Amino acid sequence: MERVFIQVERSTNFRSCTNQMALIERIQKDLTEAMMSKDELRLSVLRMVKSALKYKEIEKVRPLEDAESLQVLQTLMKQRRESVEQFSRGGRQDLADKETKEIAILEVYLPAGASDAEMSAAIEAAIVETGANSPKSMGAVIKSAKARLEGKTVDGKALSERVKERLSKMG
Repeated sequence: MERVFIQVERSTNFRSCTNQMALIERIQKDLTEAMMSKDELRLSVLRMVKSALKYKEIEKVRPLEDAESLQVLQTLMKQRRESVEQFSRGGRQDLADKETKEIAILEVYLPAGASDAEMSAAIEAAIVETGANSPKSMGAVIKSAKARLEGKTVDGKALSERVKERLSKMG
């Protein structure tokens, strides 16, 4: 117990540390509920999330910050979306459906996604900020737009396609 207290005390961002604990505690609580209700799929997904967060925490050798936890969850979502696409192409609709159900479970733990209007506004502001006038500036615009949408769930592929489309109209 003392070791945990010292670790929190040394943390440069105490609030972030306690929020991370709240996420892990929420996942643990939901995991216990899934166990009690014998919800195998939810139990499996929550175990995977908890494991991924703990693994990242061990890798960093410190508690994760909110943005890092969010990044881990977004990575898991991206993997599931890619799997759905692959399974659908391969004619394995049963596996694609399972992955889709996992996505629905993961979405509960992510913040609300950025709306089309928010994405468009962020892209326009990023173009002005970076002075972009051709598709060559795509990387800088995406980076700036992502920074403006921080705290929201953003599909990087969709953002990239929208930036590319917008910049191709300019150049």
